Amino acid sequence: MNRHNFFKQHCVAGVAFSLLQLSAVAQLGSAYPNAPSSSQSSTFSVPLTNRQNPFNGSVAQEKLVPGSRPLSFKDAIDLALKNNLGVLLQSDQSLAARGQKWKELAGLLPNLTAEINENIVQENLAALGLRIPGFPTIIGPFGYFDARAYLKQSVFDLNAINRVKSASASERAAELSYKDARDLVVLAVGNAYLQTLAGAARVETAEAQVQTAQALFDKADDQLKAGVSPAIDSLRAKVEFQSRQQQAIVARNDYAKQKLALLRAIGLPTGQEITLTDQAPYEPLVTAGFEEDLRRAYLSRFDYLSAAQQLRAAEYSRKAATAKYFPDVSISANYGDLGVNVGNSHGTYTVAGGIHIPIFEGGKTQGEVMQSEATLRQSRQQLEDIRAQVEYDVRVAFLDLAAAKEQVEVARSTVDLANQTMIQARDRFTAGVTDNLEVVQAQEAVASANESYISSLYAHNLAKVSLARAIGFAEQGVKEYLKSK
Repeated sequence: MNRHNFFKQHCVAGVAFSLLQLSAVAQLGSAYPNAPSSSQSSTFSVPLTNRQNPFNGSVAQEKLVPGSRPLSFKDAIDLALKNNLGVLLQSDQSLAARGQKWKELAGLLPNLTAEINENIVQENLAALGLRIPGFPTIIGPFGYFDARAYLKQSVFDLNAINRVKSASASERAAELSYKDARDLVVLAVGNAYLQTLAGAARVETAEAQVQTAQALFDKADDQLKAGVSPAIDSLRAKVEFQSRQQQAIVARNDYAKQKLALLRAIGLPTGQEITLTDQAPYEPLVTAGFEEDLRRAYLSRFDYLSAAQQLRAAEYSRKAATAKYFPDVSISANYGDLGVNVGNSHGTYTVAGGIHIPIFEGGKTQGEVMQSEATLRQSRQQLEDIRAQVEYDVRVAFLDLAAAKEQVEVARSTVDLANQTMIQARDRFTAGVTDNLEVVQAQEAVASANESYISSLYAHNLAKVSLARAIGFAEQGVKEYLKSK
């Protein structure tokens, strides 16, 4: 295998690897309103700012622990569900939606207030146009005391009734979006943890390749000194050795950044040293089949259920706007003590009922109806788009899972063959049958095979995470799918 083919293999593997990452990140953007679209997303290896994707950030509430902190896959998810910025922001959105519902409900519930007044009054009757012969124009000062409770109650207000129903549907949509945010956190952290595991595997593989290249360089140098090998073999071995050193430096740096990205997502201090206690398992996943999983997705995907509630909210908002054309009925009452002072007062009360009949409001109601109609149409379109997205996500997850399973099996065999080739090439070089060009090519084949295996194993486990998210089973399913046997 020459260097050109080796480079091509790495490029192809890298493109496929990045596409899988973008697929996972795109799901974050499509289901969370503040997340970026798939065309704007980056892979998790290049951390995004919180403004771009809140699921990559967190509010660190954990203390820095001396030494290295062991971190299992379950621990990472549990920490993220508590600290991740995306789920915290959506929790606040749920609280805001609950508050809006209570604001709208106030229009239907009794409004009760009380006042206590001590008044001192002096009136100028002449200023009011009252000029009575023999009657003084200035009256007072005089005083009176008034303690009173006021009640206002809507009897029938179709506009307020529909606003309350709309706010209740929006509250349910926000609660479902919060649950969806938890699934997205699992997707994000699952991806980050798996990628960090892959980074650790790359570091281990790169360091092993450095040791192998060092041993082969020493062997070539000894043979050069003994006069049984040309200088080109020693130079070639040294170039290969230094190339492996460079790759090991890059792998260690990438691994360090991947750990930082994981720490940011789960809410641990970025200065915390961690040791990943789980390994990337390979267990073929038995699914219920595409049709069954798709049916389950429509029943379980929180983003789809949230969009359905948002559509209901828009329908009620449309009805509320139309209801402004109709009369509303309300009653008001007050009761209190009125007198010269507290000790010299008497109870008084007033009860009134009224009907408010809108006649002409300058087109205000018509404008609100048009706006609510536009919102309703958008909600219908968004629901249909999300329904199509759900099917797309399930189909893509099945395709990725099947392809990744085959890739792992092929990559395993390729690693075994490459290692056997390496052993034979090294033995032939040691015996003087061939020069070390064959050994260098074998080293590159081993490196390429190991990279393909690491990437395919990551892709297979990420496909499991993506499938769990696609069918609305992320929070429970991911822990089950990635459990080592």
